[in-house]
Amino acid sequence: MRIPIAARVDDGSADTAALRRKAQQVARGGARAAVLGINDGLVTNLCLILAIAGANGTQSAVRLAGFASLIAGAFSMAAGEWVSVRSQAELSGGVLTELRRLIGRNPKLVLDELSSQLVEDGFGDETAKRASTELPLDEDRFLSFTARTMFGVNPNELGSPFVAAGSSLALFSVGALIPLAPWFFTQGGVAEVWSVVLTAGTSLVVGGAISSSSGNSAVRGGARQLAIVVLASAITYGIGSLFGTAVS
Repeated sequence: MRIPIAARVDDGSADTAALRRKAQQVARGGARAAVLGINDGLVTNLCLILAIAGANGTQSAVRLAGFASLIAGAFSMAAGEWVSVRSQAELSGGVLTELRRLIGRNPKLVLDELSSQLVEDGFGDETAKRASTELPLDEDRFLSFTARTMFGVNPNELGSPFVAAGSSLALFSVGALIPLAPWFFTQGGVAEVWSVVLTAGTSLVVGGAISSSSGNSAVRGGARQLAIVVLASAITYGIGSLFGTAVS
């Protein structure tokens, strides 16, 4: 017996609101910055720590280098995200400014182009013409609808450089601290093992959570993230070992 669609929907409005919030977080750059931040923090600091450890670095040397990497990486990531999102917002804002001018200068051209775009998206000719003329030309709703339909630019979702920078700084710091933490309590091979174990476990969780929220396999996402960490760690530890041997 098939369950009616209505019976399988618990709370459609709640689902829609949750999906809207997720889409807004992605559009504003915070989600991307957070994912990049924690992944870069994990991999970057683990690789640095293992390279120094592989070169027979002391506990204090590992702590100093790891903490310096945390600070430098966090602010570098934050600055990069701020510039990136700010530049994208300014470029999109320029498109909106030019579109507003075009609407004022040649509204018929805009209406014709909007109607043609709606037809390409699958609307009938009459429906497209009616839809393109229902919103007055002097209203922001028309500008927003036209920008989204014709150019894929949403004026309400240009992204926040401060959200992106803050998310990146905070999550990079957290990610970088995880492989560094054992070196405040122990040293040598024990600290190395704990750095790898903690980073690997966090990578599994982060990769799985990202894949799951994207509708993909959590196991596959976690395994992919773990493979990246293991490969990067092995390479940097090997380079550190060779460098330490060469120096000694």
